[in-house]
Amino acid sequence: MAELHRFFVPADSMGGDVVAIVGEPLHHLRTVLRLGPGTELLLLDGQGGCCRARLDTVGREQAQATILTRWTVAEHPCPLRLLQALPKGDKFDLVLQKGTELGITTFQPVLSGRSIVRQETSRGMRWQRIVREAARQSRRPRLPTLEPLRSLHEALTLVDEPLRLVLWEESARPLQEVLPPQAPTGVALLVGPEGGLAADEVATVRASGFLPVHLGPRILRTETAGLAVAAVLQFRYGDWRHAPHHDHARPAAAAP
Repeated sequence: MAELHRFFVPADSMGGDVVAIVGEPLHHLRTVLRLGPGTELLLLDGQGGCCRARLDTVGREQAQATILTRWTVAEHPCPLRLLQALPKGDKFDLVLQKGTELGITTFQPVLSGRSIVRQETSRGMRWQRIVREAARQSRRPRLPTLEPLRSLHEALTLVDEPLRLVLWEESARPLQEVLPPQAPTGVALLVGPEGGLAADEVATVRASGFLPVHLGPRILRTETAGLAVAAVLQFRYGDWRHAPHHDHARPAAAAP
């Protein structure tokens, strides 16, 4: 059986037996996919809650779907907070897209001394759309947290993960050397911008408990480095050993 089309909707819209679908999900199912009444969908609240639902009506302002069955999906990636110094242009879009696919749990965009910030009022909304679309396409049941853009100092004060790493090409310690044998309860990874972190920034980061590490002889681009580490952590501690979720295996009968 073919996989169901997936749509993220607000959690509070899934409380009753009928779900109203509006906004971007409505546009996608109505204009892009051209789905009609009778089509079965998979609705997700972004927190692990899943509903199999049947489209009843599709209008210009909203669609309505009746819930057929509900369940909750657990997610077990290696908990990773990526503190990414904001890179030039649209490179952070790539970090969000691929990082969501790789299971990063929290994105923290950071303003460092060498970050170049382009004034863009719709940036936050675009970033949220990228995360939702990447989660939908990768069949990720939970949406990662996307924090607002913060200064490096402010972002460091919010870190509570026990394992804290900063990528620094001048470090003498390879990543492998600092990874514990047992999975940590959380990892915070700081990646600098193009040109790297300044010496005083590295000193501040180290004072906040971050361990400087390197990734070998090659210098990776800022938009590549965090993704490479995310893949290593998922392989070593995360859910890459788990089987994919198969939505079509869920029962179609009503079961509130």
